[in-house]
Amino acid sequence: MTKANPQTIASSKWAEKVGVASKSYKLKKKTVEEFADACEKAGVSQAGQLTKMMNEFIANMEGHGEEQ
Repeated sequence: MTKANPQTIASSKWAEKVGVASKSYKLKKKTVEEFADACEKAGVSQAGQLTKMMNEFIANMEGHGEEQ
């Protein structure tokens, strides 16, 4: 049985404590590259911008039920 790396264990504990989840999405390469460039030009992190856009979308969808 392989023993887990101490840093991996610490990172997992931290993520659990602060409520962070890692997600993986398959997206078109061009979109990902253009998004990275746009974030760099804007001086924002990709994770921060994704979080902002997700929260805005959630807020816009509140009260819309199952509609899209």
